[in-house]
Amino acid sequence: MGQAVALFALFVFGLNTRDPALLASANAMSVVLDKQVLAHLANASAFTGFMLSALTQWGYFRHWWVLVKFVITVIQLALGVFVLVPTVAGINVFATAMMSAAIAFQAWLSVAKPWKRTPWTAPGKMPTGPGWMFVVSLIVPVVDFAVGFGVFGHPQPLLSLMVAVGYPVWTRQLRKAAQGRRLSSAAAPN
Repeated sequence: MGQAVALFALFVFGLNTRDPALLASANAMSVVLDKQVLAHLANASAFTGFMLSALTQWGYFRHWWVLVKFVITVIQLALGVFVLVPTVAGINVFATAMMSAAIAFQAWLSVAKPWKRTPWTAPGKMPTGPGWMFVVSLIVPVVDFAVGFGVFGHPQPLLSLMVAVGYPVWTRQLRKAAQGRRLSSAAAPN
């Protein structure tokens, strides 16, 4: 959120200055901040948020407040990639103000946890993920940063995407296999 507010301040400054050198500096700083800092932090923040949902009782789609945060995060990532910096400063001021407000709303959602469960939620709690997966969730964004920055020169959160999608698929397969074993052992003659 702090990075989004800093980007907002640079865009507002750029709109209000008459000095071409200061405008050029503000634009250059906004590009560096967006491409070299905010993009990496946004990817890491989104990934760790997704993994905390997947690894805890909250899940991705079990509670309305988590689902709303999920949707806002995906929209913010898309807007950050396709709208910010390549567009005109006036749109950027609005976009960064809205992004900061959305982040603040997400923080409130995390604390207040309003609304009930989604209608498609199975009863009971999801099991907590294994401890080693929490460690993996901290390491993955670092690896993505190193590869993205070192090899490509820009964010490339491929490992984050693979883990965020792969972990729920993997755990679902494990649960199905365990359920199959329980059913076959219950049906076996004594």
